[in-house]
Amino acid sequence: MANRHLSRSIALQSLFEWDFHAYDADKMRVVIDRNVAEFGPGLEDSLFIYNIVESVIKRQEKLDLIIGKAAPDWPIEQIAMVDRNVLRLGLCELLFSDRKEVPSRVAINEAIELAKTFGGENSGKFVNGVLGAVYKEMGEPGKEDIPAKKKMVKDIPYEQMPIEKLGGAVVYLREGGEIFLALVHDMFGYWTLSKGHIKPDEDLETGVAREIAEEISLKVKVLDHLGDNEYISSDPEKGKLRKQVSYFLAEAEKKGDLELTKSGGLDEARWFNLTEVLDLKMYDDVVPFVTKAIKILSAKK
Repeated sequence: MANRHLSRSIALQSLFEWDFHAYDADKMRVVIDRNVAEFGPGLEDSLFIYNIVESVIKRQEKLDLIIGKAAPDWPIEQIAMVDRNVLRLGLCELLFSDRKEVPSRVAINEAIELAKTFGGENSGKFVNGVLGAVYKEMGEPGKEDIPAKKKMVKDIPYEQMPIEKLGGAVVYLREGGEIFLALVHDMFGYWTLSKGHIKPDEDLETGVAREIAEEISLKVKVLDHLGDNEYISSDPEKGKLRKQVSYFLAEAEKKGDLELTKSGGLDEARWFNLTEVLDLKMYDDVVPFVTKAIKILSAKK
């Protein structure tokens, strides 16, 4: 069911936070409730998320040992944080869930989809290989129960894909003769720009200012339009989407400490001077907008 896939996505986000921040297990209900409110408002599946997260945490050492045996060339601490928590989640369902409720192939396929959505380019293949190896060691239970392959639904043509409007900004501040940029850090290790969804009833500039205030607690004045970007995204509820992002230059009212009030896969927000920005790991499709913003700001000195 679609909602169960969303529940697993929220469980993964919660496990990522647990792993990254080294949270105590007794704090996880608060983390899960926050993530459900943010990513699945109205979702009536919190008990499933509580149970699977609790089960993974309780069995972490055993799960990591199994992962180590299935992927001997990859020590657990060297596996990307997203990938290892997808593996823990998938293994927990594969080994300890009721197979009538979660058949083996469902556990594996769901983990692969999570890896493709939230992991790196090769995460899906890696997770498939590890879980597939464990599945074979188990004797491939339920293999005979798998029905004939359903006819694949054709991909929606590009022109017919739903479009989601987003807005973001290169946020800056001049202080003490220096220029500082406010950037956010995501769970894949990249520094990027604060952005979010534009509501149907608001213009781009208003939506960008609202999203930045909501995400990093910063009031900004939206200025120059830097350009647009579009990419294809897979949503567990809506399928493939065309996400169109408009980027702006925006001036902060004051520097202050940045506070992440919406995580959404982000784990840090920080100010950088222009010299520091040059050495940061950033997405290729974001670099041109940051570069253009720096040129504009340098010309206004």
